[in-house]
Amino acid sequence: MVLIAGPMRQYAENDTVTDTIPKTKGDLDLAELPPISNRPLYVYRVIAKWFCFFIFGLSTLILITLVFPPMRLLLHPKEKFMKYGRRLISFSMRVFVSLMHMLGVLDLETENRESFRNLSSKIVAANHPSLLDVIMLFSLIPNADCIVNANMKHNIIMGVVRQLYILNSLNFEDLSKACTESLRQGNCLIIFPEGTRTPRSGKVRLKRGAARISLASGCGIIPVHIGGTDKYGLGKRDPWTAFNPRDRYVYRIEMENEISPEKYRDLSLPLAARAMTNDIYITLFLTS
Repeated sequence: MVLIAGPMRQYAENDTVTDTIPKTKGDLDLAELPPISNRPLYVYRVIAKWFCFFIFGLSTLILITLVFPPMRLLLHPKEKFMKYGRRLISFSMRVFVSLMHMLGVLDLETENRESFRNLSSKIVAANHPSLLDVIMLFSLIPNADCIVNANMKHNIIMGVVRQLYILNSLNFEDLSKACTESLRQGNCLIIFPEGTRTPRSGKVRLKRGAARISLASGCGIIPVHIGGTDKYGLGKRDPWTAFNPRDRYVYRIEMENEISPEKYRDLSLPLAARAMTNDIYITLFLTS
């Protein structure tokens, strides 16, 4: 993903809940990957994936050079530009997902699209199995906000992106205030508590940033589980020349029950953040 990043990595060192990753339905260890049964179809899917990434990059360039600058000049105040800019990005993501579906690269499955569209002032905490997770969530949530990687400051897109989203270079107090203000405006904040794509095995580490923002803002957390078929070729450390050897990518996205900060109001802030993060972990990795 070129545009968006959801981690708060500078707050991660001593702010984690750690456990062994359970097996996720559809995910395979590398040693368990089946052989390629239809090589011409496999080659086609790899090429189609690359083509879609090329279209994505080209479309991003068009948006930031030809579309967003006049929008910024015509839409005032800034909050109005941010609102419609985010909705345009969500629409663009829906078009991109439709393109990938049409080319046979992936399917997006969810039983409650309307529920995603109607979300307001919620923190969406999702697991992160692949490169395209944020695109799937943005395509479903038109008022999505997120925390972007400030290391993109030398990237040509940063001039526009920093006006639409929240930079992770802020200290946590300022970042929390910015997130709270965005949530109060009715936006939904997308956060991947792992801070990076989920490894296939080993330890999963959840940062407590989502819980701390929820406790500070009073806004609930909506856990979202991203499942489906194996995402080989889009996962952490997977080769770009790879693809799922037997299926197209299927993204099965399920909205879980809301976790309210009111449940933890009798605990101290550190204990509340830890307990809330543990509940996110249980929901995303043990019960989904």
